[in-house]
Amino acid sequence: MNKNNPMKWNKQLFLSVICVMLEGLLSGCNFMVMYYIFQSLWKQQMVMGKIMEITGSIAVIFLIRLIIYSFGYVQGQVGGASVSKHIRLFLGDKLRKIPLSRFQKSMTGEYINVATENVNSYEQILTHKMGDIIKNLTLTVMLIIFIATLYIPSALILLAAELLFIPAIAISFRAVKKYGIKKNAICAENVSSMVEYITGIQTFRAYGIGGTKNKSVTSSMKKFSDISFIYELKIIPDGVVYSILIGCTLPLEIMVAGDSWMSGRLETTPFVIICLLPLYLTKLLGTIFVDMTSYKNLMIAKQKINAVVEIPEEIQTNQVFAPQKHDIIFEHVDFSYEKGETICRDMNIRIEDQKLTAIVGDSGSGKSTVLNLISKYYDPDAGDIRIGGCSIQNMGTEQVLSQISTVDQDVFLFDDTIQNNIRYARVQATNEEIEKACREANCDEFIRKMPQGYDTMAGENGNQLSGGERQRLSIARAILKDAPILLLDEATANLDVENELAVKQAIVNLLKKKKTVVIIAHTMSIVKNSDKILVIADGKVKEEGKHEELLRINGKYAAMWKAEQQL
Repeated sequence: MNKNNPMKWNKQLFLSVICVMLEGLLSGCNFMVMYYIFQSLWKQQMVMGKIMEITGSIAVIFLIRLIIYSFGYVQGQVGGASVSKHIRLFLGDKLRKIPLSRFQKSMTGEYINVATENVNSYEQILTHKMGDIIKNLTLTVMLIIFIATLYIPSALILLAAELLFIPAIAISFRAVKKYGIKKNAICAENVSSMVEYITGIQTFRAYGIGGTKNKSVTSSMKKFSDISFIYELKIIPDGVVYSILIGCTLPLEIMVAGDSWMSGRLETTPFVIICLLPLYLTKLLGTIFVDMTSYKNLMIAKQKINAVVEIPEEIQTNQVFAPQKHDIIFEHVDFSYEKGETICRDMNIRIEDQKLTAIVGDSGSGKSTVLNLISKYYDPDAGDIRIGGCSIQNMGTEQVLSQISTVDQDVFLFDDTIQNNIRYARVQATNEEIEKACREANCDEFIRKMPQGYDTMAGENGNQLSGGERQRLSIARAILKDAPILLLDEATANLDVENELAVKQAIVNLLKKKKTVVIIAHTMSIVKNSDKILVIADGKVKEEGKHEELLRINGKYAAMWKAEQQL
């Protein structure tokens, strides 16, 4: 695979182009044979021997064309599929190296569209459109040269018709550039909308908003339908006008060549051929126009692929990230998801090594953002974050994450066995280690009650399991990974009483080991025994200390505590 240019052509594609050009030239030879037939008939020289000679010539031309076409077609398909394969492999590797923040900021549909629809479109260019265009252009040029050998004025008329192709296709290309890009963007948006709808359809229906979201999807599809209509509306008239203009070559040829034929300057056979060929060339040029317009539209796919190829990759370093301690320091950190909407403002935090630190605050205050910055899902706009005295700024995200286990509200599970879903935390783990982690995570019992036990399929995104069961599996992953830093983000939110108790017990087991733990909780009773509590508001740490200390301050935390006690 070419690392710098995954779309680079291979020798099979070049061979395919050579073959289609040769096949185009040979298909033009049929008109020369036709000319020879008409000439023989007009001069009454057609005899059986000549018929056999002509038939043999046609058969030989056909056989050679068949061989060349078959070879070229296979080379084109193999070459195109190979390039497509390399692009997909490159994109798979590229997406692994793109900063994780890109997946948060970009629509899901954009990357899905590039990896599927756009790659398919580019493959269609290589395997079909490119060959058709080259073959037909070659045939057109050959036929004009052939007409020039018969009667130059007729060739000039056909050449003028072909030159009209340049402004016509230029107008078409402008329309494709303007509306095709819009169409592609709306298509990506439509894919995102469909993915969101299908993924969340159970939730939508559970809350009775399936119809509302369906309207949203329908609206997205309507936008795609509208842009498709506008796209055709802007391009079709240009093609129709061009078809009319090149169609005028037939009466013009008949007038010009007919005058020469009537005056004896042109023989009958060339005159007949000259009258017939414009019909064929009109259709041929129309086909080229459609194929070139389609080609330009499909090339938008190449631009989209290139846009992903050119995304700056995450900094890769050979420096090993293995801090001796795991305290976490924020120094004057500024951060915003969108420009002008600051989340963290000159934030200073000290999370002590092997201590339990809780973060509380109102919704939208920046609690989860702190965990995202520690995990290096995002990089701060200013300031520095250090783990064990080592700045994570120039470290790869995967290196930083190797030191971190995360348990949050949204648990992602693969459509794989429960055992394999847990093993992703530590690929080399034995079955016994996985089962031990599950016992500590309070999920061994419900797993063994399932039809195939640990070999039971979790379903797409774990849809065969309840929220509490998925959450406990997430804790089992964290126990199995045994990373020195543990981040818990609202791990008990949105659970019923029974599952919340089971998850809390699993968290207690997880906290027994000496780790640097940062927990975000929606209830004060969960965090009251923390070694330190940070109260975040307006992107800053407003208060910090132990539970009793913060109550004595009688500030934000005390107000939150009193409100919960009243409930």
